[in-house]
Amino acid sequence: MDKTKVDDILLEMIRPKIEEIEKKFSSGKPLTQDDINTLLLKSQYNHINHLDQKLNETVESVKALEHKFDMLEERVNHKLSEFEQKLDSSIATLEQKLDSSITTLEQKLDSSITALEQKLDSSITALEQKLDNSIQTLRQEQATAIAALEEKMEATIQKALNKNMLSLIMIIGFFFTLFKIIDIFAQGH
Repeated sequence: MDKTKVDDILLEMIRPKIEEIEKKFSSGKPLTQDDINTLLLKSQYNHINHLDQKLNETVESVKALEHKFDMLEERVNHKLSEFEQKLDSSIATLEQKLDSSITTLEQKLDSSITALEQKLDSSITALEQKLDNSIQTLRQEQATAIAALEEKMEATIQKALNKNMLSLIMIIGFFFTLFKIIDIFAQGH
């Protein structure tokens, strides 16, 4: 989720307005609703960038965990390989000496290897589930934040449209009244 050129374009679009607002604020002039909306838009955009950065960090963390897990798996496989080699050597020696003892030993060893494989499989499954849950949670949080930003932007736009429409109706009403008064005076004289 790295920054895109569209992100830069959006920032550049509101940067002149932000600079104008900063000058207005530093000179002690009151801010308009549009100024406040622009500041809110910049704040929400920065918040989205922050969430993108956190998502990037989480992805990197997941990659690091995957790498560590691969290294652990490689070590376990290497140790199992060494163990199997030693075991084969011991078994060959023991077969020559005690066939009955080897049968018992093989049964114990097989059950130990099976238990180790089961533990390793359950550990792998648990780790995969945790990683999937973390990624899903992060995606949901980002989607929620974006939806909230969209709702705020829609509400702000709707307020502005309503305000402009009310102003237009008032101006039309004023001119209609003015023309009626002029018409009344013109008919009276």
